Amino acid sequence: MEEALRDQINHTITETPVVLFMKGSRLFPQCGFSARVVDILKRLDVSFKDVNILADQNLRDGMKEFSEWPTFPQLYVKGQFVGGCDIVSQMFDSGELEKLVK
Repeated sequence: MEEALRDQINHTITETPVVLFMKGSRLFPQCGFSARVVDILKRLDVSFKDVNILADQNLRDGMKEFSEWPTFPQLYVKGQFVGGCDIVSQMFDSGELEKLVK
């Protein structure tokens, strides 16, 4: 991965406490998994930055390498990778996600 892209990703995940790399946007998710995570974050009343990975193929490929996670969405909290839809859903159900983001 190019250093400029790595710097861009690092900047994005550190400038906002909660960042969701997703297909589409919070207003128009373009996959069910992204829509599910957006719904969870809205239910927790969490302010978050949404990043549409479909708009930039380099970012989409770079995120897979950066996180070592092959699918989207990808949730970051306080600069740390949390996981994808399944992990976020499990953490929400257990109450762990709310503790992490509040």
